[in-house]
Amino acid sequence: MRRFSLWMKAHPAFGDSLIAGILLIFDMGIAVTTVDQGVSFSAYLAVTLLMLGPLPFRRYHPLGTSYLTLTGGFLQLFTHGGIDGIPVRMSDFALAIALYTLVAYTNRKTALIYTGWLLAGTLLWAIFQVGDIQAVFLVFMVFVIFGFSWAMGEFVGARRAYQSELEQRLKLLETERDQQAKIAVGEERSRIARELHDVVAHAVSVMIVHADGAAYTIRSQPEVAENAVRTIAETGRLALTEMRRLLGVLRSEDAETQWAPQPDARGVVELAENTRAAGVPVRLEISGDVDDLPAGVGLSIYRIVQEALTNTIKHAGAGTTAMVKLARTPEELRLEVIDNGFGTPHDVVKVSGGNGLIGMRERAAVLGGEFEAGPNPGGGWRVRAIFPLAA
Repeated sequence: MRRFSLWMKAHPAFGDSLIAGILLIFDMGIAVTTVDQGVSFSAYLAVTLLMLGPLPFRRYHPLGTSYLTLTGGFLQLFTHGGIDGIPVRMSDFALAIALYTLVAYTNRKTALIYTGWLLAGTLLWAIFQVGDIQAVFLVFMVFVIFGFSWAMGEFVGARRAYQSELEQRLKLLETERDQQAKIAVGEERSRIARELHDVVAHAVSVMIVHADGAAYTIRSQPEVAENAVRTIAETGRLALTEMRRLLGVLRSEDAETQWAPQPDARGVVELAENTRAAGVPVRLEISGDVDDLPAGVGLSIYRIVQEALTNTIKHAGAGTTAMVKLARTPEELRLEVIDNGFGTPHDVVKVSGGNGLIGMRERAAVLGGEFEAGPNPGGGWRVRAIFPLAA
């Protein structure tokens, strides 16, 4: 049963087709009464197919299928809706299903416009049925059904929005987890590199001291010089062994390590694409040539944009968009990263090459530039940096 339920969820058109088929069977049973009262069977069948035919595709094209169903409802109204004694057709429930679909899968404005057409058609139908004593009760029941469809659409739409936001948050958490793992690997390798530097520096210092001693005593005290040379050889072998061990650790952690030059301002395009892939739309505006910037400026631009977009992903919230602006003049280069989210990166966020806002500010200061970050007057968060380029 669970497997069938999962299959139905993966193939919603099958369930909608099943509903349409059941309503069609009941409608064909009513067709006999309708034809006896002088209604053309072809007109009756056309209305039925126009109202029920779009149901299997309602989840994929909610707006188009809903208005096809509405067109069938109006065609019914003007062909045999005014004949006394015509019972309510089962295909009329397709109008309520279409209303539910619009509320759940589109927005309230679109659903309200559709509801207006439904109410207009219902009132026209009530006018045609003015001679029927049950007309008032039937109109009331129609309003109840439409109201129930709207309420169900709101409920399902809210659940879908919540699930969508939850999935987006999970994706952001996975992205953050991967980034933290890469950061941890980078920090560990930096620690190993420092250890390697200390080992090699200490060994070389010992070797230099003993080599100097051997040079001074090689004629007067050959035994001392011999011991110094032996110490140099032993120290060198130990240092070589330690280097091999540490370098082996570095290689074994990641067999696919790729060596690449330091990034520059041209890498901002790739940063924007990666951020879009993480679920945050980014608009990139570049004016002026940023390909031949000084190496320090290009690297700082890349790291600041990387840090700012990471903060946007982590703190700005769902539905956020961001914009990155780079403008170069002969005297300076201006950078702005703006988002319309509601989060504020209070915490220091570690990314490759910097420590949060402090790291960005330090990068600008080292190059004699200006940096500021804070809430944007129009909402969201803004990061702004200026780098001098004049000689």
